[in-house]
Amino acid sequence: MPVQKATVLSVDDDVNLQEVLKTYLEEDGYKVIGAGTGAQVDSLDGASFDVVLLDLMLPDSEGLSLIHKIRAKSRAPIIIVSGKSDTTEKIVGLEMGADDYITKPFEMRELSARIKAVLRRARDAAPLTAASAAAGAEGKDMKIRFEGGWCLDRAQYQLFDPADKSADLTTGEFQLLEALVMSAGRVLSREHLFELTREGNYDAYDRAIDIQIARIRKKLGDDPKSPDLIKTVRGVGYMFSGNVGK
Repeated sequence: MPVQKATVLSVDDDVNLQEVLKTYLEEDGYKVIGAGTGAQVDSLDGASFDVVLLDLMLPDSEGLSLIHKIRAKSRAPIIIVSGKSDTTEKIVGLEMGADDYITKPFEMRELSARIKAVLRRARDAAPLTAASAAAGAEGKDMKIRFEGGWCLDRAQYQLFDPADKSADLTTGEFQLLEALVMSAGRVLSREHLFELTREGNYDAYDRAIDIQIARIRKKLGDDPKSPDLIKTVRGVGYMFSGNVGK
């Protein structure tokens, strides 16, 4: 029996698919919790899970509306698993905070690879290790302040406003902003930013990076029509143009 890797919450009303997912993922070392309705998700208070597979079509609720509810319970990465292949649905899902999107039908190997990828990113964004804690105690570049009174806390993976209130960035958003701030004044390509937050081959038509940049700008209050902090360099990528201090 393989060593248990993580707990997966699978939200889907397709009983047959749930059985296939449970069998495959448990053989691969995961623990699987199943839910077939939004009501069952609501009843999971206290349940602990590491990643969520979320179908968009449920009998009692619209899947996208559950993203906010799940986020209120857990910061576990969310992979939308849907029969909808419409690009708009994918964009909306990512805008609302999902970490990835896979369209039915899919190969179990691909789903497993995506689960491993989001778990790896979440693990990389985990709280301080002993080494980083020591570095934080010594004040070694763990907090970066920039224009507008913002503080990027690399120890907590959080962005704080001048009133010390968290901007509640997702893991992917934090990693993007961190990369941009650390390279202030230098243009970073979409491909490079894609590699930082989404594993796999870069697709020039994938708008995930643009969507995340738009969400970061909104949380920073950076006018998308005339941004002061994150500039768009057409045909290349993005550049952080705000003043960065210590």
